[in-house]
Amino acid sequence: MTRPAVGEQTTLAERKRRAAQRLILGFEGVTPSAEFRAFVREAPPAGFILFARNIEEAAQVKELNRELGSMVPEHSPALLSVDQEGGRVLRIRDTPWPPMRWLGNIDDVETTRNIAQAMATELRAMGFNLDWAPCADVDSNPDNPVIGDRSFSRDPNVVSRHVCAFLDGLHSMNVMGSVKHFPGHGDTNLDSHLDLPVVDKDVGDLERLELAPFRAAVQHGVDMVMSAHVMFPALDESVPATMSSTILKGWLRERLGYSGVLVSDDMEMGAVRGRYPLVQQLDMATRATIDIFLMCKSLELQVEAWETLIRLSEEDPIHDVLAVDSMKRFQRLREKHMGDGQMAPELDVVGCRAHKDFANLLDVRGRS
Repeated sequence: MTRPAVGEQTTLAERKRRAAQRLILGFEGVTPSAEFRAFVREAPPAGFILFARNIEEAAQVKELNRELGSMVPEHSPALLSVDQEGGRVLRIRDTPWPPMRWLGNIDDVETTRNIAQAMATELRAMGFNLDWAPCADVDSNPDNPVIGDRSFSRDPNVVSRHVCAFLDGLHSMNVMGSVKHFPGHGDTNLDSHLDLPVVDKDVGDLERLELAPFRAAVQHGVDMVMSAHVMFPALDESVPATMSSTILKGWLRERLGYSGVLVSDDMEMGAVRGRYPLVQQLDMATRATIDIFLMCKSLELQVEAWETLIRLSEEDPIHDVLAVDSMKRFQRLREKHMGDGQMAPELDVVGCRAHKDFANLLDVRGRS
C-alpha cells in the first residue's frame, strides 16, 4: 500500500502550529502589547528576540523573559534570544564586553572561551537561552559598513579557531550560539539592513576565505546557523543566500554537511523586504531549507508571514514535508539544549566587578 504524502494527512491545526513554530518574534517597547499577546496566543512561535528598545535593566529583562516564556505551551519551550556579540552589538551594557576583533588580536582561544562563558553566565541569569553570536564573517573588506570589528579577524584561520572557542564558552553555560551570516558578510560595502549587498568573488576565493569558518563550525558541531541577505553571483545569480537552494541546501547542508537548525536573518531588513513579495521570500527560503524566520518588529508582517506559511502548506504538499523536517531539526535542538534543569545564576552576576575587570583587561590587550 502506498503511504500518503504528508500533505494528504495534515490537518489545518497542525499546519497552523508548524507555521507558528517557524517564527521568532520581536516587538516594540519594554512590555508586549495586547495585540502581540493575542497573536502569540493564537500562534505560539518558536521564540522571541529582544533588542535595546525592550531593555531597561537586568531585573526587568529577567521578568520579561519569564513572561514571554510563559506565553507558549510548556511542551514547546521558547527560544529566548538576544544579539549579545560584544563591542557595537551589545544589547545589555552592564558589562562593557569588547568587540570580537580584540579577541582575535589577542589570539588566545582560552581567553575567547572564558569571555563567552562569562557573557553566557549573564545571559542565563536574565533568562536567555540563545545568543545570536558569534560572527563567522571574515573582515576582508575595510569599507564594510556593518561587520568590521564584529569579526575576529581578516584571517579565516583565526576566525575559525575563535568561532569554535566562543561556541564552547556559550555551551558551557547551556546557552545556544548561532554562527552568522552564512556564507559570509565580511566582503560587502553595503549594509544588508538597508540594501542588498553583493560579494562578487569566484568559487575558489569563497571557499578559501568566506566559507572556511563556517566549515570549521560545522565540523565542531554547531547547532544553529543564520543566513545572510547577501548576493553571491558565483554561487547563485538570482537571489540572496537566504532564498537560495543552491547556497543553503547545496553548499551548507550537502557540501559542508550541516544538519542543524537554519535561521534567516531578520526578514524586515532592506535587503529583502519590499524587494521580493513575501510569499516568494518564504517559498524560496523554505525550499532552501530555512527552518525558522526572524521577524523582529512589525506585527503586521508577522501575522502575514504566519498566514503565508500556512497557505503555502495548503497549496503544495512539499511545504508540509519541509515543515515537518524543520520541526524535527528544531526538536533535536530543544532536546539537546533546553531540558537540562540547571539552575540559572543569580542576577547580581550581571555587570559584576569580576566581569568588568575582565572586560577592561581585554580593552588594554586587545586594542594593540
